[in-house]
Amino acid sequence: MSRLRVAVIGAGNWGRNHVRTIASLPEAELTAVCDVDARRRAQVSRQFPAATVTADADEALALADAVIVAAPAVDHPGLAVAAIERGLPVLVEKPFALTSAEARRVAELADRKGVPVVAGHLLLFHPAVVRLREMLDAGDLGQIFYLYSQRVNLGQVRPDENALWSFGPHDVSVARFLLGARPATVGARGHSYLQPGIEDVVFLTLEFASGASAHVQMSWLDPHKERRLTVVGSKRMVVFDDMQPREKLKIFDKGVDRPPEYRSYGESLSVREGDIFIPRIPNAEPLTAELRHFVAVARGEEQSRVTAWDGVEVVEILEVASESLRSDGRAIALGAGRPS
Repeated sequence: MSRLRVAVIGAGNWGRNHVRTIASLPEAELTAVCDVDARRRAQVSRQFPAATVTADADEALALADAVIVAAPAVDHPGLAVAAIERGLPVLVEKPFALTSAEARRVAELADRKGVPVVAGHLLLFHPAVVRLREMLDAGDLGQIFYLYSQRVNLGQVRPDENALWSFGPHDVSVARFLLGARPATVGARGHSYLQPGIEDVVFLTLEFASGASAHVQMSWLDPHKERRLTVVGSKRMVVFDDMQPREKLKIFDKGVDRPPEYRSYGESLSVREGDIFIPRIPNAEPLTAELRHFVAVARGEEQSRVTAWDGVEVVEILEVASESLRSDGRAIALGAGRPS
């Protein structure tokens, strides 16, 4: 089978990783790279001389069988629509769009045209997150009480988006994936310490109909660099620490046992301190897994695991969280979402 011709639109801080990874896949061919920055184009031309490097998105689309949109988020919907109108399968980086209306426009067009779309929720392809979802499906953790994550660092301060829209797509998509549901209410509080009107620290709370809750701390104004998720269940607890080079997942066989006849007597509860297990997790780069999946989707070999409608729902959650930010953290009902 011939290699899939792929164009990458946007070769900035993250887009260049798409360029590098697609160029390394034996089942794909990097045929075009589009970027408006002349210095980036020159760098890509030196590194990948076989690819056409251009500032014209239409030229890049004309050379491709499939497209990766990694341009600034404000351009995601327009570029995705242009690809879909040509019948080209497209992977749209996070955030999928900056408004739910734009996100739905892309998803509805893809449905009408029958063009597959993959939303770029990278962590859903992380081997540790995949393994954690398998554990939840098997009931290994019992009933999920709550989860919380920290995505903080003293890093790049974005002038065009706040910490919620920069970091939030990762943790919101993971919470949805692990809990298998749409949150019922969304609340967020944040502060703009460095730039007026651009929150550099945000605390997000998602409440689910099951009774589970998810809490996310996001900041680029913090002395630590943390990428950690903790899931607390009735049987076991799990920590996913993406900053660890090897032992990314730890399973704690501990909790509080409650007898069936328990009512309200504290002395009936017993704390269980068990062992800590560190499962073997494949040392696979999530971006490589994501792009291999995208190539398979574009060829019709697989169904998209993270569809345009998944992208829409994450944008809806972030949009409601933004409204909560402006309302001093008021919890807001999310609504029913897309009819099944």
